[in-house]
Amino acid sequence: MLVSTKEELGRIRTECMKMSRKRALISAAASVVPLPFTDIATDLAVLRNIIPKITQKFGLAKEQMDGYDPQVSLLIYEAARDAGSKIIGKYLTRDLAFRLLKKAGMKRLTTKQVARYLPLVGQVVSAGISYAGMMLVIRHHINECHKVAAMVIDRQTGWK
Repeated sequence: MLVSTKEELGRIRTECMKMSRKRALISAAASVVPLPFTDIATDLAVLRNIIPKITQKFGLAKEQMDGYDPQVSLLIYEAARDAGSKIIGKYLTRDLAFRLLKKAGMKRLTTKQVARYLPLVGQVVSAGISYAGMMLVIRHHINECHKVAAMVIDRQTGWK
């Protein structure tokens, strides 16, 4: 269901932020495992799980939009386009999730790969980089969903 008030929108954003911290911790924990690419595989799995959940909480998932009145769906697509969103109203594929990780910075991934082979300090650095990178990607999506939902609320109430 589409969010109808700014108060509800704020509550959902807070809920999603809490969820993002938990998922980023999973990513950080996986980066400590000294097997090549387990961290990247975990990051992809985390993103493919959490991004659709966040989108759905804001009422912006593709399946939800298909059930809305066509005018409301069009309003959401226009707001997503105006906000520059590449994810809202679409299915999250593995390729799209990988592009999100690349957008967060492959330099971080390579630094993380090298750092994890150093004793203890390297693992801590690797976990920190992983946590920060995952938080960056997830929070960007939360902010994007919040912005689009707020634009839809404003446009529905006539506040352009």
